[in-house]
Amino acid sequence: MLNLCSADWQPVFVDFFNGETRTDAYLELNDMGEVPTLEAKNVTLTQSGVILDYLADAFEQFDANSVPEHREVLRWILFDNNKLTGSIAPLRFMREFTDQGENEVTAFLHARAAAALKILDTRVAKSDFIVGEEPTIADISLCGYLFWPEETGIDMNDYPAVTAWLERIQALSGWEHPYELMPGHPRENG
Repeated sequence: MLNLCSADWQPVFVDFFNGETRTDAYLELNDMGEVPTLEAKNVTLTQSGVILDYLADAFEQFDANSVPEHREVLRWILFDNNKLTGSIAPLRFMREFTDQGENEVTAFLHARAAAALKILDTRVAKSDFIVGEEPTIADISLCGYLFWPEETGIDMNDYPAVTAWLERIQALSGWEHPYELMPGHPRENG
């Protein structure tokens, strides 16, 4: 989102895999011990949905156009956190960063992600973006983990409307692949 808003920003590598988010210094910054954390203009924010909402307001971009539309944006961000990213992120973690292989948990997460993707596919088949014809923070929230299908084992060919939607997001000015925006792949930093 920061790139999409042409913001002047600097990513900071957080060594999640070696416990940096559990250090006293990090917990002082983010008491939840998670990433992301945004430090900007004397404010520190955590949780991606809150950060996206702050940035939409600060940059006056990717925000809803009305109170009802804002509620719809929030509805999709919560859907993302609970259903889509809430399934795909742990699926990616288990497949990409552990030696557990496929198991009952990955099968459950894959099925849950597939159900969420079906809902998303139906939605973006009806409009260019999640809430109307312009991208909002709902789109930004929902798309992140979908750019790593090879790490999740999800076949995006099963979701043609989602694939077309991701192409529309990639066409936005300032868009870069998530790996280009992060200080490095965990395997490169460990």
